[in-house]
Amino acid sequence: MSHKKITITDVALAAGVSVATVSLVLSGKGRISQTTSERVNHTIDQLGFVRNRQASSLRGGESGVVGLIVRDICEPFYAEMTAGLGEMFEAQGKVLFLLQSGPAASGLARCFDTLLTHGVDGIVIAGGIHYLDEKMRAKAVEQGVPLICASRSGGTEGVDLVRPDNMQAAKMATEYLIRKGHKQIAYLGGLGNSLTRAERLGGFCATLLQYGLPFRSEWIIECDYQHRLAADAAEDLLRRYPKISAIVCHKSSVALGAYFGVLRTGNQVAGGSLNSLFQKQVALIGIEDSPELALTEPPLTAVSNSAREIGHTTARRLLLRLAGQNLETQDIIIHSTIIERGSA
Repeated sequence: MSHKKITITDVALAAGVSVATVSLVLSGKGRISQTTSERVNHTIDQLGFVRNRQASSLRGGESGVVGLIVRDICEPFYAEMTAGLGEMFEAQGKVLFLLQSGPAASGLARCFDTLLTHGVDGIVIAGGIHYLDEKMRAKAVEQGVPLICASRSGGTEGVDLVRPDNMQAAKMATEYLIRKGHKQIAYLGGLGNSLTRAERLGGFCATLLQYGLPFRSEWIIECDYQHRLAADAAEDLLRRYPKISAIVCHKSSVALGAYFGVLRTGNQVAGGSLNSLFQKQVALIGIEDSPELALTEPPLTAVSNSAREIGHTTARRLLLRLAGQNLETQDIIIHSTIIERGSA
């Protein structure tokens, strides 16, 4: 005869409390009254609930697990940032528990509540942080779980933020092309509801104006980060506006897609010279770097926003909070650098 495994949800229903409350009792975190704690523990004993590693074998109420929520694990920026986080936490004997939220606010809320229920020591939110509201922040504070955002833009009051300087990165990319002699420069990638894109476009447009170059809205093209979509968008842009000589690409994946889009038009990706006897050359530069950009011919120039370093810095900041240090909330900016290759 099989017996049903008793879950934390069963305990919560029998005790007349929330799953989060049971989790707090098990982990020893948060502010739970003695009466409620006794009722939950009595229910646990009655039902025969097995106290797992999260609940009983740890010392000081720590699980040794840090939760990470990303919008899309396929994005190169977040993959590299996750690697940086993992390196730092592993060195401290902690495990990184990764969840993907998707693009909707409900996805972030679901992942957030799941991590709190499982009693993680801290939470890192990367991407979609504009969905992080005061109610969620208050939950983390109530349960004694430090919260930090690692992202390309945005922020929430009262929560540490580690991010690149998006405007600076776009300024660097645009100015680099201008100093190479380009005057007909387009911007490719990102979606209209993206704060990251808004910041980068601000840097792009400001730099064009600074150098007295034309700003043409029809040369600013939205597209998502997938290679195929970027290739299609770049091809269409160059066929409609053949005078364009250079493109600032919103992400590394967009730059890689644009590379193939340029080739489809019969043009050549610039190899450091604006002069070609047989083919027009189009310069490409990506904001954000990835290893794949070094594999094309010519390899693609990029503005690196140090995603791995953002991961390292985020981890160090969270570890300080986990150690109980009472720190002022900070907006920590990681500056960008140019990775010169052959495409611009």
